[in-house]
Amino acid sequence: MDLNISFLLHGQYGALLLSGLMTTLLVFALAWVLGMTLAIAIVLLRAIPFKPLDALMSLFVEYHRNVPTVVQIMVWYFGIPQLLPPDIRAFVNASNTEILFAVVALSLNVSAYMSEDLRSGLKAIPAAQIEAGRSIGLSFLQAMRYVVLPQALRIGLPPLVNRSLILFKDTSLTMVIGVAELTYLAKNIDNLTFRTFDVFAVTTLIYLLCSITIMLIGSRVEKAYPSAYKG
Repeated sequence: MDLNISFLLHGQYGALLLSGLMTTLLVFALAWVLGMTLAIAIVLLRAIPFKPLDALMSLFVEYHRNVPTVVQIMVWYFGIPQLLPPDIRAFVNASNTEILFAVVALSLNVSAYMSEDLRSGLKAIPAAQIEAGRSIGLSFLQAMRYVVLPQALRIGLPPLVNRSLILFKDTSLTMVIGVAELTYLAKNIDNLTFRTFDVFAVTTLIYLLCSITIMLIGSRVEKAYPSAYKG
C-alpha cells in the first residue's frame, strides 16, 4: 500500500489530530507538574524520622510502581466515583471528568517514580550538609529547600528526564477511559477512513518528534544545571 497522508494535512482529520495532540500535551504538562510537586512532598515526608509515616509513603510508592498504569487509570475513573456520596457521584458521572481522572492517576503514578529518583539524589549528598545548614540557623525544611533539594534535583536530572519521557508516552493509556488524546483520535480517524497505515504512520511520527523534543529539552537542562557534587 502506498503511503498517502494528504487527507490528514487539511480538513477535519488534520484538525482532529491537532486537537488530540493538544490534549496529549495538556495531560502531560498537568500530570508532570502535579507529579513533581507530589514527589518532592513524598521525599520530604520520608526524610522525617517517623517510621509510620515512612511506611505509609513506602506503601504509596510500591503500589504505584507495581500496579500497571492502565489499571490505576481505570481504578480512578471507574472505581473511585463509586466511593463518593450519591449526589457527588451523580455529578461526576454526568460531567466530562475523563481528563481530570487521567491527570490524577498519571500524576500519582509518576510521583512515585520521581520520588525514588529524588531520594537517590538525596542519598548521594553527605548528611553533613544538612547539619551545616542547621548550624547556621536554618530549620529542617529550610535546609532541605535551600541546601539539599537543589543538589538532589541536579543529581536526579537524568532519571527524571527519562521518567518524563515515559509519562508522555503513558498519556496514550488514557484512551481507555475516553480521553480524546492523540491515540484515541487517531483510532477514530482509522475507523472512519480505513487508512490504518497512513494514520498511524503520522501518529508515530508525531510521538517521535515530541519525544525527541523532550529529550533535547532535558539535555539542555542537564547542561545548564550540572551537578556540583561529584561524590
